[in-house]
Amino acid sequence: MTEKHDSIKDPLGDAGYISANYEMRNNVKPSFWGQRTTMEKRLMLGVGVMAILAIAFFAAFIATLLVRSSTDINDIPQTSELRISSSMPPSVVAVGSAADKKVCTSPGCIHTASKLLLNMDEKVDPCDDFYDFACGSFVKNTRIPDDKTSVNTFSLITDQLQEQIRALLDEPIVENEPRPFVLAKTLYQACMNRTAIESRGIQPLLDMLKRLGGWPVLDGNNWDEKSFTWEKSVYNFRAAGYSVDYFLDFSISVDVKNSTKRIIDLDQASLGLSREYLNRGFSDKLVQAYYDYMVDIAVLLGAERPRAETELKESLKFEMMLANISLPLEKRRNATSLYNPMTIAELSEKFPKIPWLEYINRLLAPHVKVGEDEVAIVSVPKYISDLELLLQSTPKRVQANYVMWRVAGASVSYLTDNLRRRQLAYVTALSGKTERESRWKECADTTSVSMSIAVGALYIRKYFNENSKANALEMVNDIRQQFRKTLNEVDWMDEKTRQAALEKADSMASHIAYPSEMLDNDKLAKFYDGLEMSSDKLMESVLNLTLFGTEYLFGKLREPVNKTDWVTHGRPAIVNAFYSSIENSIQFPAGILQGAFFSAKRPAYMNYGAIGFVIGHEITHGFDDQGRQFDRNGNLVDWWQEMTKQKYLEKAKCIIDQYSNYTVSEVGLKLNGVNTQGENIADNGGIKEAYYAYQAWTQRHGDEARLPGLEKYTPKQLFWLSAANTWCSVYRNEAIKLRITTGFHAPGRFRVVGPFSNMEEFAQDFKCPGGSPMNPINKCKVW
Repeated sequence: MTEKHDSIKDPLGDAGYISANYEMRNNVKPSFWGQRTTMEKRLMLGVGVMAILAIAFFAAFIATLLVRSSTDINDIPQTSELRISSSMPPSVVAVGSAADKKVCTSPGCIHTASKLLLNMDEKVDPCDDFYDFACGSFVKNTRIPDDKTSVNTFSLITDQLQEQIRALLDEPIVENEPRPFVLAKTLYQACMNRTAIESRGIQPLLDMLKRLGGWPVLDGNNWDEKSFTWEKSVYNFRAAGYSVDYFLDFSISVDVKNSTKRIIDLDQASLGLSREYLNRGFSDKLVQAYYDYMVDIAVLLGAERPRAETELKESLKFEMMLANISLPLEKRRNATSLYNPMTIAELSEKFPKIPWLEYINRLLAPHVKVGEDEVAIVSVPKYISDLELLLQSTPKRVQANYVMWRVAGASVSYLTDNLRRRQLAYVTALSGKTERESRWKECADTTSVSMSIAVGALYIRKYFNENSKANALEMVNDIRQQFRKTLNEVDWMDEKTRQAALEKADSMASHIAYPSEMLDNDKLAKFYDGLEMSSDKLMESVLNLTLFGTEYLFGKLREPVNKTDWVTHGRPAIVNAFYSSIENSIQFPAGILQGAFFSAKRPAYMNYGAIGFVIGHEITHGFDDQGRQFDRNGNLVDWWQEMTKQKYLEKAKCIIDQYSNYTVSEVGLKLNGVNTQGENIADNGGIKEAYYAYQAWTQRHGDEARLPGLEKYTPKQLFWLSAANTWCSVYRNEAIKLRITTGFHAPGRFRVVGPFSNMEEFAQDFKCPGGSPMNPINKCKVW
């Protein structure tokens, strides 16, 4: 609320004038004024006039401030279904007429303002390119370290997290320390023990290759072809802790049509290089780099170079054929087309060249034994029929050279500096980074990724602020309510589909920060029971871990699905967020509830713009092109009426076309609007939900104070700045090419420009004229 000029009264003028006239008319005893001398009267009048002028000037100044503030505000009245919050950030001023002119000067606000100002380029018109306006200085002034492929908000917080994890793992093992923490510290020590790694040299890998049946390119004419079959090689990999997916992806997954149980899943092979590159052939620069890397690693392990060049070229051709018979990413977005249940008997009939019963039982042993009536989901049946023909026409030596290369490639990171230097040269070609991370960073990453539950339990006990959990839960509830309102308001849904959508939104579970079981040492110890680590044998320790993970997952086949299982949600020390269509749940680990994403010491518009945007994004994933295929219970069920489904697909196509027309100027490549559509739909819905959730918050609490140095920006405008800062990013050209070719996320610039330009509210808040780049006439909107 603002005050008009005439509402500010002069406290001296009118009152003094009336009093003097009353005395003269009524001939009363001379007043205090009447008794003064002429000189005293002149002096007093002079002082009075000066006081009146000073007060008038002050009043005019206040009024000017109030008028100026009011012109920056575009209030959009909102009704709210949200519950009243009892928590308010300390920077919030009391609700009242002066709220919009207050400036927050708390340390939290000063730090927040400083970061925004460091990133901004105010010479850019926000209506021309809001990304450059919000992130221009960040892009100009950020130098990518030699050991990184990009720098962004996520990576900056991850750097801080790495330091914290290092401090935890560096602490000496103490007597009676819980075993899971001992195991994590032992793995970290093994990784940091370069003396032991160098003294053992390449022998651990050579011994392993021999155990697995030998690598023909190393063994030459001594390689025993008669004892090799591709199936036996997979059984050997399973026993040793390597991947079993080099020919055919085998996993135990949740049955998407009955998400209460698990089922065997068969899919196309995992590849050493993305199919999008392999399909380009030998002339492609990255394929050539991949081939050179294969040859050099074989030579470093003892192969003769001419033999390695000849034989590994044939094995690479085989991998190219695997890529060629694989389904492209664009055709894997329809979950129904990937759901093809078959019994083992049917598999044996359709694909008779593969010994299915023996194959599956060998992989599942000793946990489960299956019969001919066991059902498996075949994602791409044509891949298996093509694989049969390919295996039949490919010599065993070529097959063996390929899979043993994959084993060697998977082991290089845990071996000598000599091998790792050659790996880095390949990584440089692929991603552009020219140095490895510091050894401690690699070791902290290896440990925190492969022992995420143990490391996460250490992290939350020392570093996590419990208040963040309650605040995040409140924001999730706020933003979910705004999504419900959107579902009620969209005019293209029929009522039956709308009701099912509302039920799905209401059923969405939230997992915030970490599960409470991670504070229970007995539960942690039980989970890691049977795992062994050695501080002087890194490669073997890592293989023990992967084997431990495989045993855990394969042993789950007959167990019912517990969608709230603490183990599934026990990765708190990570800067990321997730949506699970099978669980119909959103997850926000402790690692993301900090830094630029969230702080209780800054205004709510900063939090709603940052972590609120992320929360909205994850909620909307339940209704993107893939998430919408699953119902409230996480089952693959078509709950859409046909006409509404067609309208949805039309709206999704608008998003596809919009992003397909974006070009990354640094590398001259257009985005893949099909592959990125799910993330783009989530971004567009997420920012809208966060914006309206914040408007509802101000309905309850009143306008917040502005930031120092940014006083000319309203809280709404600062919301947009906060949201944009989430995606301030710089990339190496190689990394951006890789992201465009194989990734599902648009680069940071388009995660700002795309969604914001589709929002009328953004254009209103920044007064962008119609037809300007950030306020196009034609806008895309799904939710």
